[in-house]
Amino acid sequence: MIAPPDRMPLPRDFFDRPVLDVAPDLLGRVLVRETPDGPIALRLTEVEAYDGANDPGSHAFRGRTPRNDVMFGPPGHVYVYFTYGMWHCMNLVCGPVGDASAVLLRAGEIVEGAGPARKRRLSARSDKELAKGPARLATALDVDRSLDGVDACAVTGSPLRILAGAPVTADQVCNGPRTGVSGDGGIHPWRFWIADDPTVSPYRAHVPRRRSR
Repeated sequence: MIAPPDRMPLPRDFFDRPVLDVAPDLLGRVLVRETPDGPIALRLTEVEAYDGANDPGSHAFRGRTPRNDVMFGPPGHVYVYFTYGMWHCMNLVCGPVGDASAVLLRAGEIVEGAGPARKRRLSARSDKELAKGPARLATALDVDRSLDGVDACAVTGSPLRILAGAPVTADQVCNGPRTGVSGDGGIHPWRFWIADDPTVSPYRAHVPRRRSR
């Protein structure tokens, strides 16, 4: 049986492009997470681009480390990091091998498998809050460091796949500064979201952490 076009995995060459081209083009695409409780499908509504060595906000700005190794390619793979000692966040790697660019998945709408997602997001007051923010998205989809390096372009056998979905039109895409990014990296308008979508997370500027005396 041939899958309908919106259920076909995105090809690797979709990701083998500049990150600022890939990021807005991910809006409306569908991420599928296979879990023991069944698949969970999420329609992407908000993302942020991070451009490696050209971007002070990127984990790869200062070069390759064991933590960010997956960011250096190949494209179409998943980069997962752990932050603040509490949360995981998920990215999709872009660009040619060695360039270390990636798109952070900030928010989405659960379109299938809301039941399993609700079990992991008991504090969500409604379904629109299940994946409203990058840590919430990863929690709802049961994403952790064990999925770092997974191939999201695989046709079968991968616990995470990115499908074609229904990409939005250019007039539906908004952009602005990235959330919580400090210094020179905070000026880039590299956050992209679907206009008026209720699952998009609120923008928050970077707030320096106070040192305890």
